[in-house]
This record gives sequence, structure tokens and C-alpha cells, in this order.
Amino acid sequence: MRLAAAGDLHYTVNSRGAVRRQFADIGARADVLLLCGDLTDHGLPEEAEALAEDLQTLPVPVVAVLGNHDFEGGRVDQVVDTLRGKGVRVLDGESCVVEGVGFVGVKGFGGGFGKRALGPWGENAIKLFVQEAVDEAMKLERALARLRQEPKVVLLHYAPIQDTVEGEAPQIWPFLGSSRLEEPIDRYGAVVAFHGHCHHGSVEGHTRSGTPVYNVAMPLLRATFPGQAPFRLVEIAAEGVKERTAK
Repeated sequence: MRLAAAGDLHYTVNSRGAVRRQFADIGARADVLLLCGDLTDHGLPEEAEALAEDLQTLPVPVVAVLGNHDFEGGRVDQVVDTLRGKGVRVLDGESCVVEGVGFVGVKGFGGGFGKRALGPWGENAIKLFVQEAVDEAMKLERALARLRQEPKVVLLHYAPIQDTVEGEAPQIWPFLGSSRLEEPIDRYGAVVAFHGHCHHGSVEGHTRSGTPVYNVAMPLLRATFPGQAPFRLVEIAAEGVKERTAK
């Protein structure tokens, strides 16, 4: 299966037509389009409607997760309903199967990485922050545990490893991802993971067990691969995951 992945579209009502231009030949190049959060700019239903109508014109199935921007307007349920109403498979601790490949998706959350990850100690606000990261990791773990289909692909908005955050200012790393998301990816044998959110990070890295992780934030892809389409192409084959050029 050929996967096209992108994140951080930040769609507004004035973005109508952008997806049709950016993914004009997607049907000839990929079997499914994965969207890694920040689908809208301010989390408004009218932004979701503009995006959903454009996505509906594409000839491939679309699987997506939400990002932090999609919560900004306080109308996330309407955003999700609008997208799902046009056929977008929005995952939040759920899974779906497309042409024999299993997809699991959660938004994720911050908290930092490795030994420097924030712990649930001190003020209640800190404990609530850490609990949100734990809850998102548990949603990912439960979804992966329930999914029997192989191979498994993970969609996130927040980064599960530090490698793909590097390039961002170190002061904000704790707000860009959490290594709590890495452990379920490795435990349940996902073959590849995608995320967005880190506009100035690094385009790829690996989990501790070697699973490839791609940062597909569109601003980063445009800066890293000028002149190419703003999505990452990856093929899942019998011999493993192969990268393709998104020219």
C-alpha cells in the first residue's frame, strides 16, 4: 500500500481549493491519504466544512486525527461530525482497516521525552497536564491492542520521539510531544508512525525498536523539500517500509 501523509493544513474558509491543488494527482501516487492533525486553523465548523468538501473530491480514502488547533474553537464535536459526514475517517483512540492495512490514531499530547519527561508531582495543574499525556498514550495502547489487522500504521499529531522534534527551540520540546506515545508503538509492532505539529523539527527518526517515524507537518515539508508536493510518500511492502519521492 502507498501512503501519502501530511499534517498541519490549518484550513480556513479562504483555503477552499487548496487541497485540490496540493493533492491534484494523489490518485496516481497513493492508495490512502493520512492527515496528522491541525486540520483547521481555529477549530471552527465552517473551516472543517471547507476542508471536507475539498477532501471529498479526492479519489482516495482519507484517514485523519485531530490536532490542538482543532480544539481552539471549543466546537470539536461539530468539527468531527462535519468531517465524518463527508467520509473522512477521523480516529480518536479508534482504528480502521483500509485495503488490508490497519490504522490507529490519537491526537497525543505533550510532556517531554525520556528522562526529562514531566512527572505527576507538585501542583494539581501539573498533575492534570501529565494525566492528559498518560490518557492519550493509553488510548493509543488500547486501540493497538484491539486491532488484529497487520500491518499496523499509527497516526498522531504530537511527536512520540525526540528525534523529530529536534530543530525546534528546546524550551518548547515538552509541549510538542511525549515519549509516552512511543512505548505502545513498539510494543504492538506498528510498522510506521506519522505525526505533525513540529513545524521546525526534523522530518524523520526512529523509535527505540527501530520503527520509522515521520514528521509530516506541511510547513516543514515545504522547507525541507522545496519544489515537491507538501506530503510524504511511503510504501508498505512485504520487505518493509519504503520511502517514495513526492515530486
